[in-house]
Amino acid sequence: QVQLVESGGGSVQAGGSMRLSCLASGSLVSSYTLGWFRQAPGQEREGVASIDGDSNAYSGGSAKGRFTISRDNAKSTTYLQMNRLEPEDTAIYYCAATESGNWWSLKSSYYDYWGQGTQVTVSS
Repeated sequence: QVQLVESGGGSVQAGGSMRLSCLASGSLVSSYTLGWFRQAPGQEREGVASIDGDSNAYSGGSAKGRFTISRDNAKSTTYLQMNRLEPEDTAIYYCAATESGNWWSLKSSYYDYWGQGTQVTVSS
C-alpha cells in the first residue's frame, strides 16, 4: 500500500503563508489522484484541494483562490501551498491518494490512502 506522511505544519499569523508536503513511501504513480483535506475541532472533514493524474487541479470552499495543490511524481510528493491564511484555516491537514480515480475529487470517500495529518494553527 501507499503510505503518506505530511509535514510542514505549525503556527502562523493571519495573512501569512505556509507550504505543506506529503511524502509517499514509494513511487507516487503519476495517474493517482491526490487530495488535501482538513478537519477542525468539532467539524467534519473538509476537502481542500485535489489534483488528478493529468495535473488538473481544484481548490474548493474557502480555500479557493488561496490554496494551490501541486505534485512532483519524481519525488513522490504532493504539496499544498497556503496563502493569506485565516484563523478559520486552523485544522489538522491530511493528504490522501487514490489509484482508482481519473479525475479530481474533494470527497473523502473517493480516496484509498491517508496520511496521519499535520496541525496548522493560524492566529489572529
